[in-house]
Amino acid sequence: MTSAIAAENLQKVYRNGRGVLGIDFRIGEGEIFGFLGPNGAGKTTTIRSLLGLTHPTGGRASIAGRDVVRESVEVRRVTGYLPGDPALYENMTGRQHLELALQLRSIRERGHAQEIAMRLDIELDRKIRQLSRGNRQKVAILLAMAHDPQVLLLDEPTSGLDPLVQDAFRDLLREEQGRGKTIFFSSHVLPEVEALSDRVGIIRDGRLVAVDTVEALRRSRLKAVQLRYGGDPPDFSRVPGVRGLEVKNGAVTFHIAGNTGALFRLLAEHPPLDIAIAEPSLEEVFRTYYGGGAS
Repeated sequence: MTSAIAAENLQKVYRNGRGVLGIDFRIGEGEIFGFLGPNGAGKTTTIRSLLGLTHPTGGRASIAGRDVVRESVEVRRVTGYLPGDPALYENMTGRQHLELALQLRSIRERGHAQEIAMRLDIELDRKIRQLSRGNRQKVAILLAMAHDPQVLLLDEPTSGLDPLVQDAFRDLLREEQGRGKTIFFSSHVLPEVEALSDRVGIIRDGRLVAVDTVEALRRSRLKAVQLRYGGDPPDFSRVPGVRGLEVKNGAVTFHIAGNTGALFRLLAEHPPLDIAIAEPSLEEVFRTYYGGGAS
């Protein structure tokens, strides 16, 4: 797999000891990679380090084969960036922002930008100060994508967007992927990551604690179990890996992590009337990495 984005022991440590504490990943060309974690986990610092907007304190990273420090100008030419808090000129319209952005890149072609504006129903002729938060976000998305970049780095891209626009934006990203684009987006919105990503990275306190496909993360972490008994069920609390056990009127529900051998031995001794074992949602997987307390 050719890496469009790569990080090797990437570090950005601030004076308070927080930041990105040494992370490694490789993202292939044409891949959508979801970067998942709560606010303050290190998502924005990672993206800014990848763009060379903040200088890493250790390790290295590359985009499209270019070193993000030594070749930062070339990196930004092939990259579209949506910051988590986009700064726009209050007295300029969206169209003026767009024209300025394309002129700075010496891009004359407007068709791609016009298509995005139409798909997302962007209000281009009103001043930014007249726009709602969601409409400002749409303008910022347009500016990140207008020059048809090879790689997209998007920090919380659907923040402030209404559900219909979120759907349109996700469709747009899938189409960009179909054109060979690589997309790295951060989010703390779990269903969004689950719906879009080929693979997911989970960051916790500046460290990457998992990188895998959504399906593999589910399989490796938890299974959701529902059982029904006609009488009193056996004691599942003694089974290794069982958590969140609830028992009511013969109905038993819990999650189990790790080896399920002990569970199936107990079920063989005390067979239930009904059983259902399901893969967990990404939200349930995510909470196992944060001890149930992350938001």
